[in-house]
Amino acid sequence: MGQISVVILTLNEEVNLAECIDSCAWSDDVVVFDSLSEDRTREIATLKGARFLERRFDTYARQRNAALTEVTYRHDWVLMLDADERVPADLALEMLQAIDDGGDLSLLRMRRKDFFLGRWLKRSSGYPTWFGRLARVGRVRVERDINEEFVTDGRVGHLEAHLLHYPFNKGIAHWYERHNRYSTMEAQATLAERGIPLAPLGLLSRDPTLRRRALKRMFYRLPMRPALMFLYLYGLRMGFLDGQAGLHFSLMRASYEQLINLKVMEALRRRSGAAV
Repeated sequence: MGQISVVILTLNEEVNLAECIDSCAWSDDVVVFDSLSEDRTREIATLKGARFLERRFDTYARQRNAALTEVTYRHDWVLMLDADERVPADLALEMLQAIDDGGDLSLLRMRRKDFFLGRWLKRSSGYPTWFGRLARVGRVRVERDINEEFVTDGRVGHLEAHLLHYPFNKGIAHWYERHNRYSTMEAQATLAERGIPLAPLGLLSRDPTLRRRALKRMFYRLPMRPALMFLYLYGLRMGFLDGQAGLHFSLMRASYEQLINLKVMEALRRRSGAAV
């Protein structure tokens, strides 16, 4: 059975890093690729036996591409993680079995289970969303600075098991701080893509990444998008079945869309010379 290296991208992740590394005990090559943390991230990585490398952060896509191209790994396949993610045993086993498939397979996508207030947000998180995370070294690149997309010239596979994701381990305030940054980048991307024509046929693609891209471009041109997001997650996707966690998370996602809207509006007014 083949083996897999792991790279964990970090910035001040002393809260999450130890458990993330522990969930990768099945790998003999764990790298922490850090963005100049100021907490105990380096110390924890060293204590857990991981290799520790640093690069000053510029964009998410460039950071991920650097982790794929500037690090020397022991194995031909590398799993890219964020520190608030965990690899359960069933996913580790499935990944190790999948890479033995060989041929032109170069990227494996997987889904995540997002947890909030002690519950898996099965409905209100928009599950399932597919993420490219397990890459054959030298065959994959990352595009788009926010909500990055993994691109390859080889064959793409999909795994049944899930990553476990704990985005609130560092608190509600941290989630809002992070999404304030994300909303700025998303607003910039929205402005940059305004001239790109819609591709409704992409909604029929068998590739989940292409479907998501087409849906996203269409969604970002709809009026009343924050309200629609709430109705979609809480109503159409039955987020109310996720209990209190589903209600609060649906409202938080709607507020994120509102931030993007306001930042797009602000940028357009500044371009026109109008007062913000």
